[in-house]
Amino acid sequence: MKKEVDCRGLACPQPVINTKKALEEIPAGEIIVTVDNPVARENVTMFATSAGYPVQVAEKEGNFVITITKGESPEKAPDNPMKPVAQSTGEARPLIYFFTSNLLGQGAPELGMTLLKSLCATLAETDPPPDKLIFLNTGVFLTCTNSPVLQHLKKMAEKGTDILSCGTCLDYYKLKDKLQVGRVSNMYEINEALSGPGKVINVP
Repeated sequence: MKKEVDCRGLACPQPVINTKKALEEIPAGEIIVTVDNPVARENVTMFATSAGYPVQVAEKEGNFVITITKGESPEKAPDNPMKPVAQSTGEARPLIYFFTSNLLGQGAPELGMTLLKSLCATLAETDPPPDKLIFLNTGVFLTCTNSPVLQHLKKMAEKGTDILSCGTCLDYYKLKDKLQVGRVSNMYEINEALSGPGKVINVP
């Protein structure tokens, strides 16, 4: 079986997400992924290699053609620092992402928004998705009307992610009537979540 995936013009992490979906759709065969930039080439290649699939890369007419061979069972992948490490004992802790801004990182706002979109798109495709997303300060703009990541947040909510927006922050920015996903929360509940047993990932 052969499946072609055209990822030209797509920004990170979409080429990797599309490749992952294609691999899940066939029991065995070849996935031929076409990308148009070196970053996407490296990301897709690294993803496939870390998953244990043989990869071949060729350059054709200014694009990169990545051929991934999926057998009945993937080869043993080499140790990869990007691969999650299973917890040795006990159940996995709830995973909580804590957003305190509507941008990711410091520096150029345009880059910060691009990175934030990329993160949310990646989280939306994670299985299982995060247990909670908490939005504070200007982070609440992301759960309201005209949010550039609203579709990704709604997708996570449909999968069971609990999305909390600080009520005080929504009031301050006059956004309470514009909330589009999740629910209004308060500092007591937010503190309980952040200080509980879950693993908290800060998104400054």
